[in-house]
Amino acid sequence: MSGTLRIDRVVTSGVFQLDGGTWEVDNNVWLVGDDDEVVIVDAAHDAEPIIEAVGSRAVVAVVCTHGHNDHVTAAPRLGRECYAPVLLHPGDEGLWRQSHPDEKFWPATDEQRIAVAGTELRVIHTPGHSPGSICLHLPEAGVLFTGDTLFSGGPGATGRSFSDFPTIISSIRERLLTMPGDTRVHTGHGDGTTIAAEAPHLDEWIARGH
Repeated sequence: MSGTLRIDRVVTSGVFQLDGGTWEVDNNVWLVGDDDEVVIVDAAHDAEPIIEAVGSRAVVAVVCTHGHNDHVTAAPRLGRECYAPVLLHPGDEGLWRQSHPDEKFWPATDEQRIAVAGTELRVIHTPGHSPGSICLHLPEAGVLFTGDTLFSGGPGATGRSFSDFPTIISSIRERLLTMPGDTRVHTGHGDGTTIAAEAPHLDEWIARGH
């Protein structure tokens, strides 16, 4: 490994579109790596600031936490310009095709390992927000990238097509809240949190519903 493992955040802005509605959103794009290579987590809205943040580093992969348009907007361009595979869980192929009907992606599957900067990101399939939603766990740094599965304050939205509230609750309960409490949660939108901060509220979320 060359240099120190680091995590950088780029915030991009644009429109989320689904079921005929549109919403202005700010997205977190996460860059995980060192001075030589990096994995891009989500390819939201605008490729330019992401490419600028990557700099001269080699891009190992562009990993999409799910197929909603605001998380995959720039994925094909980043894949081409950075000579990197775009990874997405096959469960979200239908959502992907809404944004990129003619573009290909490589499958990201449960328990897959993505090597970068002398460590590994572990893929965790966490359906609910969408059928193919995934999280990425970086045990070495005690960090979890949750996309839109878990936020500060509860689960991601499940009121739209391709989503299901009981499924996201099961994913969070069984796959995420079992992690160490000091695991830092880096989300797809907004501020981060920790597993310890969210775990006590599971019953409240269930009572609240989606």
